[in-house]
Amino acid sequence: MPTYDAVLFDFDGVLVDSEPVHFDAWVETLRPVGVSISWEGYKNNCVGISDRELLNYFGSLAVPPIEPDTLTECYARKKNTFRSKMAELDPLTPEMVEMIRSLRECKLAVVTSSGRLEVEPVLWKAGVHEFMHALVFGEDVTRRKPDPEPYLLAAARLGARNPLVVEDSVAGISSGRAAGFDVLEVTHPDEVPTRVRAALGL
Repeated sequence: MPTYDAVLFDFDGVLVDSEPVHFDAWVETLRPVGVSISWEGYKNNCVGISDRELLNYFGSLAVPPIEPDTLTECYARKKNTFRSKMAELDPLTPEMVEMIRSLRECKLAVVTSSGRLEVEPVLWKAGVHEFMHALVFGEDVTRRKPDPEPYLLAAARLGARNPLVVEDSVAGISSGRAAGFDVLEVTHPDEVPTRVRAALGL
């Protein structure tokens, strides 16, 4: 079994089941501009893609379609709505928090395409921020997932040579593999604690 010297967690869909919250925030934000989105459409087209691709998709749903540039100001409103909704929740399960704290001897990082203001308050509220030795946000890189840059940057900040990447999205999985790291593919945060411990031989 490989001996991993760090664990690099994606955020949305891995540590936190936040995609439904992102979806609700987008529904509220886009309704006034005449864009209607479904949960299935959001899951299949909006997870793990760039901001530009996201706005292109939303613009294509309008009748008639609208230019993505006209939706740029919606993005800031959506982020504020998302932060407000997350502040009302306990987004990390007790099992996730316990698992993170149990890995205090391991180098841990969060590697996400989301922004610092969307992620750090959640980590602080859950009481796990102090256990993360590195944080890589979307604004920290010039090329986001599926490019390997986010995971390479996290590994460099930790001084890790053989980290385990924990991911749920196609873009994130591709990013971790392109960086040359083993990737633990998960489908929901609920399975993360058990599967991470198993991968680490704990």
